[in-house]
Amino acid sequence: MTLSIALTEDIAACHALRRAVFIEEQGVSVIEEVDGRDRDALHLLARKDGRAVGCARLLVAGGTGKIGRVCVLADLRGQGIGIALIDAALECLRQIDGVTQARLGAQTHAIGFYERLGFVATGPEYLDAGIAHRDMLRPL
Repeated sequence: MTLSIALTEDIAACHALRRAVFIEEQGVSVIEEVDGRDRDALHLLARKDGRAVGCARLLVAGGTGKIGRVCVLADLRGQGIGIALIDAALECLRQIDGVTQARLGAQTHAIGFYERLGFVATGPEYLDAGIAHRDMLRPL
């Protein structure tokens, strides 16, 4: 397996992955998934043997980098792609002057995954696109 993760301008590939995971698999509405913030974001694209298999979106506000829209195709989960995406996202955020922490909104079933990567859950559970989430933080 050759896995590569890099910043990308191929937003169409990211949209296709997000459509497959969030809209088709998880039932998120198009209106909630397509929020108009992509043009203000950095995008990471994971490719396995040349095939687009996962992505993440990074938004920066003040000293916080928000990692969002993290997804990996269902047939490739459990192979370390999600971990590699988060590691790459954290490394990108470390390169931005003034960014001192990463934040994300984790689906509650994925909290343990993010905790293993150094994130700590904070605040109450809330619904986002009808799915239970909690905010998580990690210093950079």
